[in-house]
Amino acid sequence: MTEEDKIDPRHAGTRKVLRIVGPLTLLVGLGFLAAGLWGFFSRWGTLAPARFTWCPFVGMPLAFLGGVMTMAGFAGAVFRYQAAELTPVGKDAFNYLASGTREGVRSVASAIGDGLRQGEDAAGCAVTVLRCRKCNAENDAEAEFCDECGEALVKSKRCDACDELNDAAAKFCDRCGRPFVQS
Repeated sequence: MTEEDKIDPRHAGTRKVLRIVGPLTLLVGLGFLAAGLWGFFSRWGTLAPARFTWCPFVGMPLAFLGGVMTMAGFAGAVFRYQAAELTPVGKDAFNYLASGTREGVRSVASAIGDGLRQGEDAAGCAVTVLRCRKCNAENDAEAEFCDECGEALVKSKRCDACDELNDAAAKFCDRCGRPFVQS
């Protein structure tokens, strides 16, 4: 099975018709245009009426239609030719750019790797850090209080109304919104 058969079984026949009918229609249209121009310019400077003045009105649409059909019939061949000409140039340009940016890509990849490794412990396991809401210092995931300022990192204030855990400095409950009694 050829590639054309996979697309549309009638594709080859349609292309053949367009390659034959298109140039013929184009030639007929150009013939009408030539006849109309000849009829107009042959009477130039005389008082005789121009002959075949209607021919360009028939010739122009026929020439346009013939040109479109011819382009459609030969489009695949033109695109294959362009691809064969442009692909090596594109490949060479890509390889040139890739060789020129290889060191830059390596440095970016190295920086990303370093950033990812900073979030791992010595065994390669991910380490979660907690940031203090007060001073923005990084603390271990298990820490309950900030190493820098002593602020509580875990929710420890329980609401009497809904039993929700809130931040130690909270004035209102996160869930129900009730105020905490100030002591």
